[in-house]
Amino acid sequence: MSVALQDLRNTMSSYKRATFEEEEGSDAQAEVSSPDRVEVGFRKGGVDIFCRRTQLEVVLSVMLLVFRLSLVACLVVLGLGSSSDSGRGLCLSPTCITVTSQIMEAMDRSADPCQDFYQFSCGGWIRKNPLPQGHPRWDTSDVLWEQNQALLKHLLENKTFIGSSEAERKTQSYYLSCLNTQRIEDLGAQPLVDLITKIGGWNVTGPWGKDNFMEVLKMVSGRFGAQPFFSVQVSSDLKNSNSNVIQVDQSGLFLPSRDYYLNKTANDKVLVAYLDYLVELGTLLGGEKNSTRLQMQQILEFETALANITVPEDQRRDDEKIYHKTTISEMQMLAPAVDWLDFLTFFLSPLDLNKTEPVVLYAREYLQLVSELINKTDKSLLNNYMMWTLVQKSVATLDQRFENAHDKLWESLYGTKKQQSCTPRWQTCIEKTDETLGFALGALFIKASFDNHSKAIAEEMINEIRSEFKQSLDRLSWMDDETRQAAKDKADAVYDMIGYPEFILDQKKLDDYYN
Repeated sequence: MSVALQDLRNTMSSYKRATFEEEEGSDAQAEVSSPDRVEVGFRKGGVDIFCRRTQLEVVLSVMLLVFRLSLVACLVVLGLGSSSDSGRGLCLSPTCITVTSQIMEAMDRSADPCQDFYQFSCGGWIRKNPLPQGHPRWDTSDVLWEQNQALLKHLLENKTFIGSSEAERKTQSYYLSCLNTQRIEDLGAQPLVDLITKIGGWNVTGPWGKDNFMEVLKMVSGRFGAQPFFSVQVSSDLKNSNSNVIQVDQSGLFLPSRDYYLNKTANDKVLVAYLDYLVELGTLLGGEKNSTRLQMQQILEFETALANITVPEDQRRDDEKIYHKTTISEMQMLAPAVDWLDFLTFFLSPLDLNKTEPVVLYAREYLQLVSELINKTDKSLLNNYMMWTLVQKSVATLDQRFENAHDKLWESLYGTKKQQSCTPRWQTCIEKTDETLGFALGALFIKASFDNHSKAIAEEMINEIRSEFKQSLDRLSWMDDETRQAAKDKADAVYDMIGYPEFILDQKKLDDYYN
């Protein structure tokens, strides 16, 4: 969960113009000082305005004058009535005043809304918020996120900080570790080397356990978030939004597209640069250069084999067509190279799963083919590849040498040098903490700044919208009763996700999540 609680404000402005134009004779000159004001004037001088007029013209002129005077009187009365009612239902709370002030400051009232409504509504905000250096886009959500980051910085750098849960204390420790760049440089590659050894070793840098395929797969995927071979997540079921379901999809390629691997003529320079990147990282972690190049070449060839069975994105645009609901038991028969019950139980611990647990596959044919590829590939290469996915996942946390290696690959991929980030280190560390310990960071934010009353107000608003929607269905003459009832049932089935999940404020549940 992203900790930034986005505050979406829709500024609705109304522009009303009432113009009364006076048409006088060609020999009369009307002077109007305001489009909202009516002026009735008579020529100066001693000429009788009724001379040379027929009786009908005189009568009509008098009636027109009376009509105009009556119209002015009505406008005055309406204006007074409007003024007396203007205070009814007016929100003057500090929040309303603050929001109103922000809306007014965001506007450019010098712009004509009939010509450029966007400038009229947002011109003031654009003028006061130029695009910051290093940002391709900037809007109100970015400003809010920056404000939230500043609050989180204050919380995490507070020396008197005492987290109410172990997860919250881990959050501060993680953030402060990220800030300590000197310590990161001093440690170099050693933290990752130690982790590789703990998991079972990597043939590139040292000895490895030869019969530990499932253990390595579970650790690099379930514990450290790498995605060799396939990806796993839990999300709402596409065909039943009221329930979550395990979802498995294709994964495993480092380069942005399968085409980089398969179209070697067009991407020869990129593939050479990628192999050099693999070798440089392997040697930085302790591998011997010639041996490392040989084994990294095998990893590149294995990724090319994965690219060959990966379904192109243009064939995956229709979720309905690639959606396949099955069970763990059926999945085991489809792709037997992986012990799926063992893997998913570890991945989703402490959930208690069994073989009948439903799973949605978004790459059914791919999983069958990747299982065959695993079964016919040497175990040493499988281990090398899985450890490589862990290394690439961890590079961003290591010292400057690893970042420099990544920058060289970036230049080959995109044809330009990677610009040095203008983002302060503390903001980078907030983002990394959010990615790694988002729920715990969210708990800190909520306790410090979130008004629970706001959540109740939002829930009330959603319920009122739902109620009004259902009432509007009753006024639709073209809708039959069966369809109308189905629409009401669907409205009632919408699951509200407002503010934050309740479990993150429960210390035990939060600690269990990050245990």
